[in-house]
Amino acid sequence: MRIFDVVVIGAGPVGENVADRTAAAGLDTVIVEAELVGGECSYWACEPSKALLRPVLLHAEARDMPGIDPGPLDVEAVLRHRDRMSSGWDDRPQVRWLEQAGITLIRGHARLSGPRMVEVTGADGETLRLAARHAVAVCTGSRPALPPLPGLAALRPWTSREATSATRVPPRLAVVGGGVVAVEMATAWQALGSQVTLLVRESGLLPRMERFAADLVADALRASGVDLRLDTTLTAATRDTDVRLTLSDGQVLHADELLLATGRAPRTDDLGLETVGLRPGSRLPCDDTYTVPGVPGDWLYAVGDVNERALLTHQGKYQARIAGTVIADRARDQPLDRGPWSRHTGTADQVAVPQVLFADPEIACVGLTTADAARLGREADVVDYDLGLVAGAHQHSPAYRGRARILLDPARGTLLGATFAGRGVAELLQSATFAITGEIPLERLWHAVPAFPTLSEVWLRLLETHRDTAVPLRSGR
Repeated sequence: MRIFDVVVIGAGPVGENVADRTAAAGLDTVIVEAELVGGECSYWACEPSKALLRPVLLHAEARDMPGIDPGPLDVEAVLRHRDRMSSGWDDRPQVRWLEQAGITLIRGHARLSGPRMVEVTGADGETLRLAARHAVAVCTGSRPALPPLPGLAALRPWTSREATSATRVPPRLAVVGGGVVAVEMATAWQALGSQVTLLVRESGLLPRMERFAADLVADALRASGVDLRLDTTLTAATRDTDVRLTLSDGQVLHADELLLATGRAPRTDDLGLETVGLRPGSRLPCDDTYTVPGVPGDWLYAVGDVNERALLTHQGKYQARIAGTVIADRARDQPLDRGPWSRHTGTADQVAVPQVLFADPEIACVGLTTADAARLGREADVVDYDLGLVAGAHQHSPAYRGRARILLDPARGTLLGATFAGRGVAELLQSATFAITGEIPLERLWHAVPAFPTLSEVWLRLLETHRDTAVPLRSGR
């Protein structure tokens, strides 16, 4: 048995940030990882996917600019760039960071074995028992949620891991799903030379985002050559010399590879949750301090994708910083401030979760959408503006297409949500996040002067439009 102040299960970005905060507070911290230190984001998600997409999106923009002839994409160079950005799937640099931060690393599969107890099974089959004086933080993330297709193992489908790490371009790629992973990977592989067919069920393309933004992306996918099929379900699939897909409309589609981008599920099924009275296989609930309720002693924490509050790396790291602070202050017997926006409370999970879809065009959003406001019964003034009319958009691309929407609280005069769709809009997102988290009133936003000619000028145009023609969204509409 080895005893530590804090045991962190999972060494992805979330676990690393929890461990960083507790170690910096002087707590003896160990982190347990069964795969690569750095987790899904570093090797099979955020980093490699954006490394594939960045050259693709730059190439598309360059083709539309006068005086630039970018020529064809160098696919092998793009794949080499992806490999570099994924550190060649070598976690030694991240291991060195743990050592420098004073965090102990143990490799193996970790399972809870009772209150404050963790068993780690190594690759050699040996088991090590760990005890935590103060806290165990579960940061195991999520895995692909695959549909119940007969013969799934023999089908050998791609998940997000294979889609971001593939070493060759499949001539024909079928993608099932309508979310961020499906759209981003369809964008990347179509540009790299695949003929992509994107199959989207009745819930629609990008169902959690504003409809106007999803429609712009759908138009661009079709223009790039993607065969986009809406209201289509995969009913059966087999693999022989290629993949044969039977669709809900009776058609048969052939592909060389099949990517199932059908959602994520928390990694809790082999975590030993039953040893502390919790149900394995489902999300691990937590309160706003990321403490798991119903476990006596306030020692168990669920941070990142595993709690399903917001399945985004940056939001998981935000949660980790708060959870690490909570653990450290409890260890010092310091009282917790449970008020909104305190150092111990993850308020942003409920109010201001930023997200970017890296496609052509980009979508950047934070806070409520119109559908969210209607579902919650929140009154809001909805303000739209054609982003293509901003001078900075013309400078960005002569044929720029885009749109912006903000939702405003009519009683308080503060921002509730913002969505931008268009090339380069990711860089508009932080200003919207500041406005929501800071609850900046409209009267003050008028004094935040945007530089000319930039895309940021859309803020002024949105405020002018609100002054003149705001459309109210009332409860029940």
